[in-house]
Amino acid sequence: MAEPLMFKDMPYERPDAEAVKAQVFDLAKRLRAAASYDEARAIFMERETLERHIDTLSNIASIRHSIDTRDSFYDAEQEFWDEFTPELAEATHAWTTAMLESPFRPDFEAEFGNVMFLNAEIEARSFSPEIIGEMQQEGKLTTEYGKLIASAQIPFEGGTYTLSQLTPFKTDADDARRLAAWKAEGAWYKEHQADFDRIYDQLVHLRDTMGKKLGHPNYTGLGYDRMERNCYTKDDVEKFRAAVVKYLVPLCDKVYRDQAERLGVEYPLSFADAALTFRSGNPRPQGTPDDILAAGKRFYDELSPETAEYFDTMLDRGLMDVLSTEGKEGGGYCTSLLDYEVPFIFANFNGTQGDVEVITHEAGHGFAAWTNRKRIPVAYVWPGMEACEVHSMSMEFFAWPWCEGFFGPDTRKYLYSHLHGALTFIPYGTMVDHFQHIVYEKPEMTPAERHATWKELLGTYMPWMRLDGDIPFYADGEGWQRQMHIYQVPFYYIDYCLAQTVALEFWAMMQEDFDNAWKHYMAYTRLGGTKTFTDLLQAADMVSPFDETCLRTVCERASEWLANYDLEGIA
Repeated sequence: MAEPLMFKDMPYERPDAEAVKAQVFDLAKRLRAAASYDEARAIFMERETLERHIDTLSNIASIRHSIDTRDSFYDAEQEFWDEFTPELAEATHAWTTAMLESPFRPDFEAEFGNVMFLNAEIEARSFSPEIIGEMQQEGKLTTEYGKLIASAQIPFEGGTYTLSQLTPFKTDADDARRLAAWKAEGAWYKEHQADFDRIYDQLVHLRDTMGKKLGHPNYTGLGYDRMERNCYTKDDVEKFRAAVVKYLVPLCDKVYRDQAERLGVEYPLSFADAALTFRSGNPRPQGTPDDILAAGKRFYDELSPETAEYFDTMLDRGLMDVLSTEGKEGGGYCTSLLDYEVPFIFANFNGTQGDVEVITHEAGHGFAAWTNRKRIPVAYVWPGMEACEVHSMSMEFFAWPWCEGFFGPDTRKYLYSHLHGALTFIPYGTMVDHFQHIVYEKPEMTPAERHATWKELLGTYMPWMRLDGDIPFYADGEGWQRQMHIYQVPFYYIDYCLAQTVALEFWAMMQEDFDNAWKHYMAYTRLGGTKTFTDLLQAADMVSPFDETCLRTVCERASEWLANYDLEGIA
């Protein structure tokens, strides 16, 4: 048996675009002509093999481009995929239609379940050859946004930093230094604001055009379909947003009032002061990046046999790229390399607690993909996006008993600030979703009107923020331009909020019985994408975040924990 490949040794070759499209069209034609389920199933498995391979090549090119956006070879490959992926969608649509119309659909459903067909129906109505041109332009614009973010070179204190590298200064305990870092970041965005406004304006109008070509009044319906919303609606999301305002915003307001008192600063807080949880400084991971990875190995080794095998594979095969380097794209993500049955984690370590959350959050995604790596169809490796985020956000909380290894003397600080961050994130993320609904319902808005809308929403979802501060980029309602998802994956962000609510359910369960919480987590994770989000929750005996009692109960439990948490001796 061949030795498993390291990521750096995985071969990449651009596929022949015309040959691949022809192959998919031919598979669709053969499926329609199949005389028996055995024949149809064999063709289906051929399609599975091809899909795994094309997805693997696409992801290898994307990862290597993310690692160094200056690499001319992978820059050209990214351009190829931006063009080819929408073109391939037409052939994929032919295959999907053939599957939906197959007389053997009942046989497929009996063997593989009905979620693949539920999602196929959504996929079928979210594409038409009419929108290929817009999809190609969309890909180019989202790539341009990513490259613009990666290009940042920000002068600060005699050095030059990327956006990720500047982040530790934005949580520095020294008030003047922290504020200066926020101003430096804001100044860079302001300098490039015309580009950020132009890119987004073009994206909004492109997406509006796509939505209308597919029979929607605007982009929102198509956006929900592209996010594969298969078990809840816009109305459900609106009810969730209302529950956030009702239960969570008041709790978070109390958290930030306590923070202002602890820091000795004015309330509402400036953006720079809101970033500092403790006067003595935010929790920092101890040691080097290698030390953090070693602590991660201890955590996964001791958590379960399954997590131990998984994380050893990630380390041994070089399936993580986590250092922040020049030319590297911002942010972090986890994806799959399906031909090799492994995930890959991309991140930007910068010396903050976020480095540890990469080892827990992104590795939580990776563990779910690893657990389901042999699933057929390949679409069942991952469930929907909101369901995937449960894997990652919950794993952050499962790491709590091992936090001493990551944070040492800052462990007590971290536990408090992690729960604080999980709670206060949800209003922000919900605001991102609300903002996008407004934008796509009013595509004619000017950039200035979009900024004004964001500023108004801040008053509803984040009333603890002072909007007359001396960081114009944020105070003027332009901070949303930092949020990659708004540009690149519209309507994604509510997934994080729904998932964070479920993760807080797991957190509350852990306070009573850690082993029982892990059993529920594994019951949820082992199902992969075989069920919809709400059905996954039901199968794991969890309360849906669309049930108002979920958020109310979580807030009650968190409020009690925060009120009784021992902060003695921590300034």
